[in-house]
Amino acid sequence: MTLWGRILSWWHRPAHLRYGARGEQAAKRYLKRAGLRFLTANYRSKHGEIDLIFRDADVLVFVEVKTRSHKDWTRPAAAVNREKRRKITVTALNYLRAINNPQVTLRFDIVEVLHQEGKVKEVRHLPNVFPLSPPYRYG
Repeated sequence: MTLWGRILSWWHRPAHLRYGARGEQAAKRYLKRAGLRFLTANYRSKHGEIDLIFRDADVLVFVEVKTRSHKDWTRPAAAVNREKRRKITVTALNYLRAINNPQVTLRFDIVEVLHQEGKVKEVRHLPNVFPLSPPYRYG
């Protein structure tokens, strides 16, 4: 696809997808500045998607990014309910299988990105928010 085609494709995306992509970029920059090593973005399996995957020393970090406007009343992390956590867990296990099941410690983080008038106003990193969903185990 040409550069012009990518620009048009971006422009014609629904607003929530544009905000979500901006939120993921902001989260990625924030975590890299915090010293985490970026591995991949938007990992997909048949069970779901993981927004960002990082390495923090010897810990593999699966990150869910939630972007909201300043007008929203609830915390963005509140959208990561039990079903969403289950999907993230199963997708993380699929990722681990794809990289030959290394013996690493896992962590599930949420990054909240708040925007106002189309600009990122605040990024909040919530580390180790939930464990592997039952009945899943790793290691």
